[in-house]
Amino acid sequence: MGQRIRCEVKNCTFWGTGNNCRADVIYVVSQSGSHATDSEETDCKTFKPYA
Repeated sequence: MGQRIRCEVKNCTFWGTGNNCRADVIYVVSQSGSHATDSEETDCKTFKPYA
């Protein structure tokens, strides 16, 4: 079964209608080393703005 990744960043190359991410792989990192305590301490490295 395929996963649905939700994203509201409409200026991303991978953004799809219905707020669905169309990237093949999602890469998320912690801003503070290898552990995060909440979602605000993470960044989506998959993001790529429209050219």
